Amino acid sequence: MFSDFFLKSFRILLLPFALLYWLIIAMRNWFYDKKIFHAASFGLPIIGVGNLSVGGTGKSPMVEWIVRELKNKYIIAVLSRGYMRRTKGYTLANENSTALDIGDEPMQIYLKFPQVAIAVGEKRLEAIPQLLHDRPETELIILDDSFQHRSIKPGLNILLTDHGNLFMHDFYLPAGDLRDLKSSYKRAGIILVTKCSPDMTEAEAEKIRREIHPLPAQKIFFTTIDYDKPFHFLNGSKITLDDNKEVLLVTGIANPRSLEKMVEEKCRDHHRMQFRDHHIYSIDDLEEIKRKFFSINASEKIILTTEKDAVRFLKFRNEMELLPFYVQPINHRFLFDGKERFLGEINNFITSFKKNNLK
Repeated sequence: MFSDFFLKSFRILLLPFALLYWLIIAMRNWFYDKKIFHAASFGLPIIGVGNLSVGGTGKSPMVEWIVRELKNKYIIAVLSRGYMRRTKGYTLANENSTALDIGDEPMQIYLKFPQVAIAVGEKRLEAIPQLLHDRPETELIILDDSFQHRSIKPGLNILLTDHGNLFMHDFYLPAGDLRDLKSSYKRAGIILVTKCSPDMTEAEAEKIRREIHPLPAQKIFFTTIDYDKPFHFLNGSKITLDDNKEVLLVTGIANPRSLEKMVEEKCRDHHRMQFRDHHIYSIDDLEEIKRKFFSINASEKIILTTEKDAVRFLKFRNEMELLPFYVQPINHRFLFDGKERFLGEINNFITSFKKNNLK
């Protein structure tokens, strides 16, 4: 409670910097809106997946969800910035790629969908032509974390906002978590409210719809997190979390609250080691994790981490052979029978784009 009070007080002191940040992003968006800054379009359907805040809304799991649902229907490519990688410029993932080469989230997607072109490039306006040169058969590009990168104009923007931190109630960095104008939500064709309670009522959803105040053409959907059974980091065997187990939860993600809550509900006890988002783990980190794990006095104990973190531990395979090191997969599940309607919106966009470009 004291720490929450201290954080809120500290953020109030940052309000002048937040107002300066707001002014900068307002000017930048104005230049794009007035077409002083040019936003490029391409001759194939592009879907942008992003948010208005810093991290934690489920962008990459949503990119995975879309790829999983559409990969048998279209030839898909995914383009990401590749945040926290140690390379620069355009890179197309291959069997020799690591998280250090392309970033943790692109690596996570590539490991799940090796048949899909996964590319990274901080200058996406330059990266798309390179991607299409390498994969000319591409029919659909998905841009991961693209909402603020307005040099490219996706045909369809999907905007995610965390139910626990809705963009309408947030404030600008560094006093809040917003990195773009609240009014930028108007550029989205679809708004996803993520991390909702699985038993959310229609009345609660309608209240949020009214608060968002969507434009007539905008569609709003609600998702909750589905936690599948954790699988072993090395051999893939699955376990069930139950009240006999004690968990050391190791995370390097922006917002681990939902995962921690799930572990609290399912397991007897848990211990937490939290690193900053996109943290690149060192051998010293691994040794500290081991020390913490072996200090836990329980007969049934495991180490649990996220899929995003797991790709950053791959370099330590040999050092982790004897550890009960498990990975917690997550997925978006649509509420209120929204899955087919959401897919329908995406398919309608792709079909309409192709039809209009054939004229």
